[in-house]
Amino acid sequence: MPTHTMRAVRLHEHGGPEVLRYDEVPIPEPGPGEVLVRVHAAGVNPPDWYLRGGLTRMPGETESTVRLPVIPGTDVSGVVEAAAADVDGFAVGDEVFGLLRFPSFDGRAYAEYVAAPASDLARKPAGIDHVHAAGAPMAGLTAWQFLIELGHDHPSPFQAARHRPTALDADTTVLINGAAGGVGHLALQLAKWKGARVIAVASGAHESFLRELGADQFLDYTKCSPEELVHDVDLVLDTVGGPDSRRFLRTLRPGGSQFPVFPGDFDEEELTKLGVTVSITQVRSNGAQLAELGRLLDAGTVRVAIDGTFTLADARAAHERAARGHLQGKIVLTVT
Repeated sequence: MPTHTMRAVRLHEHGGPEVLRYDEVPIPEPGPGEVLVRVHAAGVNPPDWYLRGGLTRMPGETESTVRLPVIPGTDVSGVVEAAAADVDGFAVGDEVFGLLRFPSFDGRAYAEYVAAPASDLARKPAGIDHVHAAGAPMAGLTAWQFLIELGHDHPSPFQAARHRPTALDADTTVLINGAAGGVGHLALQLAKWKGARVIAVASGAHESFLRELGADQFLDYTKCSPEELVHDVDLVLDTVGGPDSRRFLRTLRPGGSQFPVFPGDFDEEELTKLGVTVSITQVRSNGAQLAELGRLLDAGTVRVAIDGTFTLADARAAHERAARGHLQGKIVLTVT
């Protein structure tokens, strides 16, 4: 076993990127059903900066479960260092990746070691490195659960009905807003894998990147209004959200659907008039789905783009980069 302490990034208070502290803390002990992972890379995701900024209650939770100081982060790639006695399927030395304990703020991934539920993990694809693997879990599972298969029966905090992905095939046209970001660029590739036609909406700087990933049409939202140019789309996946999300409803054919990754403000009367539906879900940890995505990553069918890497000690700079927006793929912390 390693020495008894490790380095981790913690929040002792909420605020801007400057509140991220590089601390020395005890190495966690894996509990029942858990393995201890030596972290090689940790992904940076929106919940990390929401937590840093003061959001301590997940949608669907009645109260905060966060106690400061807290180690943020959910996405890891690393190597199994130890396993609880009841864990089968992973052994010491296995390379793994996963989205840990989501939805919760209890992932504790910004660290040299993390105790991870074995059910949240999958084998790291041999064909990609830890940095790219750490960029995949939350963004990839969000795209998967919205577009391919929900994969669980937990009720959504956002709607009464169970989210149902739209069947994607050669007869389907999908518009992805925010196509260059973490969820967007992976969703684009999954839709192409299913044979769909994809319209990518992003700023002009991302055009060649998105065409390379397979976008059939590219719209620069800084130069045009997609809702005036595109019609009869089967599905809109909006990874941006906000008050502008409603304008994409007008790109849909009657019977089409809009999937907002972040809850938006939609008018029921407008939906009825247009004959369209809006559906949302909350991404959940799922090792089995991650293993399926891992096969696509291993084959090169889907690839993770990295906007930039930062060392664990430099997590503040990673969060500052995230705050500037217009990401092309994922930000990842390198740990060992």
